[in-house]
Amino acid sequence: MIVITGATGALNGATTEHLLARFPADELVVVARDPERARGFAERGVTVRLGDYARPETLEPAFRGADQLLLVSSSDPTADAVALHTAAVDAAVRAGVGHVLYTSHQGASPATPFRPGRDHAATEVALERSGLAWTSLRNGFYAHSLGWMTGDWRATGRITVPADGPVSWTAREDAAEAAAVVITRLAAGETGLDGPLVLTADEAPTFADVASLASTAAGREVELVVVDPQEWLAAQVSAGRPEPVARFTLGMYEAAAQGFFAETSPVLGELLGRRPSTVRDVLAA
Repeated sequence: MIVITGATGALNGATTEHLLARFPADELVVVARDPERARGFAERGVTVRLGDYARPETLEPAFRGADQLLLVSSSDPTADAVALHTAAVDAAVRAGVGHVLYTSHQGASPATPFRPGRDHAATEVALERSGLAWTSLRNGFYAHSLGWMTGDWRATGRITVPADGPVSWTAREDAAEAAAVVITRLAAGETGLDGPLVLTADEAPTFADVASLASTAAGREVELVVVDPQEWLAAQVSAGRPEPVARFTLGMYEAAAQGFFAETSPVLGELLGRRPSTVRDVLAA
């Protein structure tokens, strides 16, 4: 049995669709905070269970019987993600889960200025200490984020950032499909898929590179402007973005400048059997 959390969201929802193409529906279980939101899966024969990281008592029953458990990371920037993830790992131990897969991030490190990267690193430590078989899907930074991180460059001809650095922008759709492939291979008894597994596109352009690619896509020059981080932060707040959210985003740029998102890996392409989507594809779309 394969148990999937977060299937009402974009990432694990797409993974569940790929799994439905590979496994009978009655071999899949979807865990949701609001089971009503997963009704579409239930109508297709998938078992739906109640489970909420913030309500640990719901998790052990939700995970029971899982040969594999796909744990989605918390997307709430205000939550104590490590506590939520640890509660899920502890419940997986109690439920006797065979193998846990966790949606992590390529920049997972206790030293990164990007807070989710620190949370992912701490969660991987919890998985290692759990005694469970586990795989950390260290997905590249999702490429759709470029839409709001680069601003309205088509109209302004400008991309303004508080720091520059390489990022192996990766399509969320590719990461979702790769997770399904890994689960399928584990179900077939394949080995060598334990621990951190880096899943990124095969390029890591800087924002300067992105501006150059955007120029080609727009048919006119798009310039990169790197401003003082505090100046950028003040502009974000003045534009109406809550300061904690702006500081959260600033951490991403700072992590990029420090090289935390620079790694590329051929594993994603090998799992997909094709070249992953690139920044060129995203900008062209």
